[in-house]
Amino acid sequence: MAIDQSKLQNFLGKFVGDLGGVTTIAMVALANELGLYRAMDGKGPLDATELAVATGCNRRLIQEWLDQQTAAGYVTFDKSSGRYELPAEHGFALAQTQSPAYVAGGSLVVSSMFLDLDRVVAAFRGDGGVPWGDHHPNLFRGTAEFFRPGYQSNLTASWIPALDGVEARLKSGIHVADIGCGHGISSIVMAQAYPSSVIRGFDYHAPSIEAARDAARTAGIANRVQFAVARANAFEGRFDLICFFDCLHDMGDPVGIAKHARTRLNDGGTVMLVEPFALDDRALNHASPQAKVFYGASTFICTPNSLSQEVGRAMGAQAGEVGMRAVFTEAGYSHFRRVTETPFNIVYEARV
Repeated sequence: MAIDQSKLQNFLGKFVGDLGGVTTIAMVALANELGLYRAMDGKGPLDATELAVATGCNRRLIQEWLDQQTAAGYVTFDKSSGRYELPAEHGFALAQTQSPAYVAGGSLVVSSMFLDLDRVVAAFRGDGGVPWGDHHPNLFRGTAEFFRPGYQSNLTASWIPALDGVEARLKSGIHVADIGCGHGISSIVMAQAYPSSVIRGFDYHAPSIEAARDAARTAGIANRVQFAVARANAFEGRFDLICFFDCLHDMGDPVGIAKHARTRLNDGGTVMLVEPFALDDRALNHASPQAKVFYGASTFICTPNSLSQEVGRAMGAQAGEVGMRAVFTEAGYSHFRRVTETPFNIVYEARV
């Protein structure tokens, strides 16, 4: 077979770039654990010794980390002084955990993929299933950290206001269910914004529910938001708003779960569905900058989780509007519409 040397060199260049990218993500995960970005943020130029002292880390390893980060374009280096600096904009994204642009948590999700490689290899050679709870804990923490800025920035500022009449009801006081709540970030955001409403978060993963309860206590609102271990097709109660944040596509039987939610809705109630951004044309979606991240997460996490459960619809993280509309149509909802979107999410509204 003839090899086009130009195409080969272009691909090898791309691979080396991708290898450098994933290596840099490992460096971000390392820095996240050691507080390196936080120690550099707003401090101006530092040398390796100063950063090592500030963080209690080995100076020689700090030197290597700084040089890798310089090569990656994450920090800058002044040759004349031998000092390194974290640009303010980079610190906003990597050091400031409450920033709307904070992205460092995503590095923990990627680290979990490597830590869970053997499980996913076995799934590929078997029935495809890897339950959510069988993953490394980095996945649960990383998912919470990665999605938190988006929820804090958008949930009450633009997503809920885009729903028909829901925000006014939340301010007056209604009952809300947050299904698949994980570490409870979305539940806590709603409880803080709408103190007259009762928020209940449900997740079948007990360690995540414990983390959610701890987070509510830390936020000082444990009396206004409740968390319970329950499967998405078996939670109890009656609600005016039922939310699914970045989770329905992970579930084995999304139609059955949407049907169960319908039975839990009060008259005039609404389902709020937040899903990863996706285009409905597969070929166009392949070219979107987010797709390689979402398809990768879907390969390692979302689709194996669905295949581990009953029905195993395996929608994947890129099901898009067509896929989600089909779920709610099959589940007997008469109203389904796309209400808003961000570069990472699409928000839908469904009613009976």
